Amino acid sequence: MRKIKEATVANTFYTGSAEDLILQIQNFKETSKNLYKYATRAVIVPHAGLVYSGRLAYEGISQLDKGIKNLFIFAPSHRVGFNGIAISSYDAWETPIGTSDVNQEICKELHDKFGANLNDDAMAAEHSIEVELPIIQSVFDNVKIVPVLIGKENPEIIRNIIETYYPDKENGFIISSDLSHYLNDEKAKAADKVTANMIETGNIGNFRYEQACGAVGIAGLVTFANTHKFSMIRIDLANSSEVSEDKSKVVGYGTWFLYEGDKNEFIAKYHPAFVIDICKIIIQSEFDQKPMSIIYPQVFDQPGACFVTIEKNGHLRGCIGSIVAHRPLITDLVEHAKDAAFKDTRFSAVREEELPELKFAVSILTEPRKIVFDNEEQLMEKIVPNEDGIIIRDGDFQAVYLPSVWAELPDKTEFMKSLKKKAGMDENHFSETFEAFKFHTIYIKER
Repeated sequence: MRKIKEATVANTFYTGSAEDLILQIQNFKETSKNLYKYATRAVIVPHAGLVYSGRLAYEGISQLDKGIKNLFIFAPSHRVGFNGIAISSYDAWETPIGTSDVNQEICKELHDKFGANLNDDAMAAEHSIEVELPIIQSVFDNVKIVPVLIGKENPEIIRNIIETYYPDKENGFIISSDLSHYLNDEKAKAADKVTANMIETGNIGNFRYEQACGAVGIAGLVTFANTHKFSMIRIDLANSSEVSEDKSKVVGYGTWFLYEGDKNEFIAKYHPAFVIDICKIIIQSEFDQKPMSIIYPQVFDQPGACFVTIEKNGHLRGCIGSIVAHRPLITDLVEHAKDAAFKDTRFSAVREEELPELKFAVSILTEPRKIVFDNEEQLMEKIVPNEDGIIIRDGDFQAVYLPSVWAELPDKTEFMKSLKKKAGMDENHFSETFEAFKFHTIYIKER
């Protein structure tokens, strides 16, 4: 006889009425802010009561590839303390709208290979797995679940499990986690912004349980992403006050998905029109002298550095940017669009009547990496034409060329001489304090 786990948090974390639950999830679909067609195989989603965090959970789970057959759910244990990770002996888990079969073959492998222990007592009243199931059941027609409850454990075991099962494209992964707990709205937003930045940059060395109850699962997935040079793309950040209207004590929520590539590549693929349009809109708004409220995809809230280039009739009309990400990309983009139009000292300010003749391009930069060399000959050997952007620095002198400059200066020697002159150095300058850095760009150009 099949062993079925009955729903234990229905009527508390979500409605026990099948009809109402279906309508609620349909509402999440209709109000979703996520429009990406990219099919991921790993997400971070919240697990609070569906009325508070259900929309964000839906946005993440609906982003998963519909070809997934086995869905791992890594969730923290809130009610029962234990060491390691726990699995379920149940053949299926039930909710008011359906039953999700458990892949017991994989559960056995987790026991044999990773020391996971059966712990139905810990699973019994735990909400962090069950609350995801109604959404999973509404999104997938036929998927088995692998419920994994996390006790006191190192994130490395989660990374190892993902590493082991990720090569099979029929496997997907949910990290179930809320963010900050019971701070006021202002402090919660600040704390969750720090957490979001750590997830999105991959800098999780100081990640703490206080930032997210599912910190172990999050750290495991982010470490996996770092290993493969994948990116965590934010869908949304919110907190419980958006529903409760109580800003005194809130719980934070965030949703991210794993992208098999670089964040800047993702932006160029899915948002090229937005990048160009926002440059035009923000410059026009300066002439209109009207305050602007910009609605933008959350990925632009992640740190980023860019250059905005303006051309007129094929000739440069302005170009200004940042070489190091120090603020949200949307802020960098907006400010440099204005600066390229009005503050590039090589040109007069753009006039409104010129706007129809202007063409825009945006270069989004990777983080600069220092080039190690003993002499100028070694430096030149490590520069790749048409690929590397170069920053040089010596004392107070500094200059940067984007990779696009190689089209005008294809010779390495001439490229470097010109860059030195731009920095205010002699074209043959070199010293023991001379530094150089390289970076790459994603180039988005108006057609």
